[in-house]
Amino acid sequence: MNRDALTALFEKYVRKLRITPAWDVKLEFVEDPAWPKTGDFKIDCDDRKAILLINAADPKQENLEEVILHELMHIKMYPLDQVTESLIVNCFEEGSPASDFAYQQFFTALEQTVEELTKCFLFEFGENKELSFGRCRNGKSFNDLYDGLKSIE
Repeated sequence: MNRDALTALFEKYVRKLRITPAWDVKLEFVEDPAWPKTGDFKIDCDDRKAILLINAADPKQENLEEVILHELMHIKMYPLDQVTESLIVNCFEEGSPASDFAYQQFFTALEQTVEELTKCFLFEFGENKELSFGRCRNGKSFNDLYDGLKSIE
């Protein structure tokens, strides 16, 4: 998909998610082939500005519309993200097993929620409704996940 089409999708979802006018958001393309992500964002919450970054050199996902929508969902969820992270920081000693566990559970739940909302919006409003499976291709197979585990019998 070309940059003009991606920019049009970005603008569509910024409006549909009602991110603007509350936030000033812009889209930038990363040209560094070594950049390991497909999408990310940089944010200044005090000034309510964000830059959505899309890997233009070597994206790891097939559907960049899905990636744009996913990253915008993170911006939409950012206030909840910050409240939860503040609670973890203030309730657990940094580096403690409890803190590590809380962070792991929070970030897993956040990513799952963002991805589920992304799928809902993509299936309802998307031009390309095909999901990306790029992360699955580099992961372990189902059987590999169980190699080396001891039987509980």
